[in-house]
Amino acid sequence: MRFLVLGGAGYIGSHFVKQALAKGNEVIVIDNLQTGHKDALNAKAIFYQGDIRDKSFLKAVFSNHKIDVCVHFAANSLVGESMEKPLLYFDNNVYGTIVLLDTMLEFGVKRIVFSSSAAVYGIQKEMPITESALTTPANPYGESKLMMEKIMKWSDVAQGMRYVSLRYFNVAGAASDASIGEDHRPETHLIPIVLQVPLGKRENVTIYGNDYDSPDGTCVRDYIHIDDLIRAHLLAADYLIGDNPSDIFNLGSQSGYTNLEILQVARKVTGHPIPMQFGPRRKGDPDKLVASNKKAGEILGWRPENDLETIIGSAWAYHRSHPQGYKE
Repeated sequence: MRFLVLGGAGYIGSHFVKQALAKGNEVIVIDNLQTGHKDALNAKAIFYQGDIRDKSFLKAVFSNHKIDVCVHFAANSLVGESMEKPLLYFDNNVYGTIVLLDTMLEFGVKRIVFSSSAAVYGIQKEMPITESALTTPANPYGESKLMMEKIMKWSDVAQGMRYVSLRYFNVAGAASDASIGEDHRPETHLIPIVLQVPLGKRENVTIYGNDYDSPDGTCVRDYIHIDDLIRAHLLAADYLIGDNPSDIFNLGSQSGYTNLEILQVARKVTGHPIPMQFGPRRKGDPDKLVASNKKAGEILGWRPENDLETIIGSAWAYHRSHPQGYKE
């Protein structure tokens, strides 16, 4: 299979590239390196540096390669930043997707696996969250992802653009050989932030809020290993190649862990006490976000295989061997 991977130098995209190549596929990558890292890319991938909003650039890439499936990771993805710069998110995420789909249709490419987000659901009361839950995004990032899904839906209705949208919950961990991992700048995700303490990059960790409706008072979130996530993308591509209809799937563990449980497992994995302190609640943080993965299991045959200790262990192996992240 020949994949075009948009945003293939980012955290999730680079892991997809690595696994897709390992399975004997051909992989072409587009990334503007705004947040991605060229050092994260497998040398066997064909790389083009450019922006998906640049139609002439995209057309040149499509002219050079016969694409079977596009895998779309290219997007701005910080909730806080999206609240401050909503137009940036609608321009890059939504407009970029319009340009991409238009180019795909022009070249007769009608299969796309889309990197969506649990942010499309906003704050929900019923857990675990199923794909039939109301989509009420609480920030421009989530709104942009939902808009991207709707654009794909109507492109399918009008022109047969078949898609699989994968709504992630919390993705963490690193490749099993510790060759690539998570390197965001600035870092906003809990597990790599916790691991900065044993790396000597911070003195302690702040856990925001200890009065939530959970076993220990801290937020509950659903974590899956990056390798499990990528396996779902490859299954989704096979699903589309099999001429199945467009669909949407949650990707999560269906259990969830509190912030203090994350801390406890990180202490066990690293052998470091990892001091912590409580801070005030962050505005808009729900008590619990946990996904139902039943639909993905029934239709794609996907279930997560790695537990929390494996997730944090792989992240620790990467950060310990790459204390400064990638070279750029």
